[in-house]
Amino acid sequence: MSHIQVLDSHVADLIAAGEVVERPASVVKELLENAIDAGATAVTVEIQHGGMTYIRVTDNGRGIPPAEVETAFLRHATSKVRTEHDLSAIGTLGFRGEALAAIAAVSRVELLTRSDGNDLGVALTLEGGAVTGREEAGCPQGATMVVRDLFYNTPARLKFMKKDSAEGAAVFAAVQREALARPELSLRFLRDGKQELLTPGDGKLSSALYAVLGRELALGMLPVKGSGEDAVTVEGFASLPACCRGSRNYQFFFVNGRFVKSRLLMAALEQAYQNQRMVGKFPGCVLHVSTRLNGVDVNVHPAKTEVKFVSERKVFDAVYHAVLGALEEKARPPKADLAAPAKPAGHDAVTPNQTFLRLSAETYRRTVQAPAGEGRPAVSRPAAVPPVRQTGGLPLHDFARPVFSPPPPVRTESEPAKEAPVQRVDLAQEPKAEATPVPAAEQPPEPVPVPTPEPELEPWTIRGELFQTYILVEQGERAFFIDKHAAHERMNFDRLKAAGYAPMVQLLLTPVVFTPAPEEGAALLEHAEELAAFGFTCEDFGGGAVVVRQCPDYVDAGEVEATLLELAGDLLSARRTDPGGVRDHLLATMACKAAIKGGQKNGPAELERVARAVMSGAVKYCPHGRPVSVELTRAQLEKLFKRA
Repeated sequence: MSHIQVLDSHVADLIAAGEVVERPASVVKELLENAIDAGATAVTVEIQHGGMTYIRVTDNGRGIPPAEVETAFLRHATSKVRTEHDLSAIGTLGFRGEALAAIAAVSRVELLTRSDGNDLGVALTLEGGAVTGREEAGCPQGATMVVRDLFYNTPARLKFMKKDSAEGAAVFAAVQREALARPELSLRFLRDGKQELLTPGDGKLSSALYAVLGRELALGMLPVKGSGEDAVTVEGFASLPACCRGSRNYQFFFVNGRFVKSRLLMAALEQAYQNQRMVGKFPGCVLHVSTRLNGVDVNVHPAKTEVKFVSERKVFDAVYHAVLGALEEKARPPKADLAAPAKPAGHDAVTPNQTFLRLSAETYRRTVQAPAGEGRPAVSRPAAVPPVRQTGGLPLHDFARPVFSPPPPVRTESEPAKEAPVQRVDLAQEPKAEATPVPAAEQPPEPVPVPTPEPELEPWTIRGELFQTYILVEQGERAFFIDKHAAHERMNFDRLKAAGYAPMVQLLLTPVVFTPAPEEGAALLEHAEELAAFGFTCEDFGGGAVVVRQCPDYVDAGEVEATLLELAGDLLSARRTDPGGVRDHLLATMACKAAIKGGQKNGPAELERVARAVMSGAVKYCPHGRPVSVELTRAQLEKLFKRA
């Protein structure tokens, strides 16, 4: 029988360190927060090998007095909390007194610091939490902390660390968050000797936003400012609806200057964008929420990234209305300037009915060129000929009939009575493609043989298409609504998987260069070989940017960045859940990008091919698990109409 005993102090320190220090990014975050609490206005962060072997953080803050240097590395030693009442209104980033002790317990630390009013500083060295040397040293005011060989004495934690590129990206992300949290702080970040970030520290959030997220994202943001009840204020930037991204990696929330992850704030932000953004896209933001210190509790998580609000509804409303107000202000049409111009010298006065209207180009389009029913009288025009999409000689509106009859003649001014010849097509036969012959050198590869589906038990007929998204199929006493995008996505997935991940690639005349989030960029570079198998060549362009020189033939150059950002999100999620399923995650995304889209006009032959795959049973679910068809029986329909 085991006996209860008190753990050795060193073992207890290692256990406590595991709660605070998870990876190099945790070390950098804690040291940055200490520098900010010390009043620093300029901080330099330098790492090597992802921060596993070397981290140096230098600041120009108040420094540590010589008599308190050793005390700073003891557990629960802090200058920020005195009594239990201080915990109810925490105004500093650090307050527990655990960070330095936890870092020193799992690494080799060197501290060089000089406080205000002292001519000489102190150089202190520690190994595994124990002091190994101390001496006086000349140094500038502030503190320089060097952390070497992180987790050298905890191999169980060391084996869970990721590649240097991934750990370095996490450190970079932590530095970026602090730069956005404190625009008055000039932050410099160097990785393996290369400078990747430098913020001006001018106190303007727009400047920090431009330095951290880049020009493209900064220009896609609009300013947000508002206030709510209980002294809650919101200020920052939110993305335009057209600039939403495929993940939430560009959402940064700060509460009283502290970066937090809050479902409440995320829900308030996305609720403001309801019906204004594309499905599957998420708005980006850099929002600073300020509230009373006793209105928020930050002591709920070891990493201090989660908070609790005393009044969640008031905070939600403040964020929601601030963002919604900014979006509505941006969407508001410009006002016409009705002021009359100054009368030129020597000219007669301008009469009221000669007042000039100075309208912007957008106002002119909205008021003068607006269609009937939008504030201007209808103008009689000759009736336009209804558009007819020809695919194999078939008009789209006649697709509901199993055997097509000739469409009504289309008359033009040049040929008032001439009828165009119409080809009859029977759905029982395979439609023949009428395309321009392709030269031998450009012939597409032979299609991969697909097993012949089982014979159909009951004939079916396509009755039309709803909303250019759903194919309506009738089969006996049942009706099927087929999602053409989901079905075609599954068809592409099966085809690409059978082909062994070998798409046609195109060399980009102008390489695509973009700057993803640090973790996304690290995922793309880490899985460069897998991406190359799908036709993408991604290379490091420096400064956190990625350059793409070739892509699959079915991806337009303008969609390369969005596609790779989505793939990066899949890579990150696959790495966390199922490392062996990375290829299938990528394959599903590529199949989705190549599939026909809802709302897209398609010819009868395309729709018939998708419907045949679903009705034969070859396609049942899309690669993401969504159903591709919904069944409605005649009895169910009659019940809806109260006929049964």
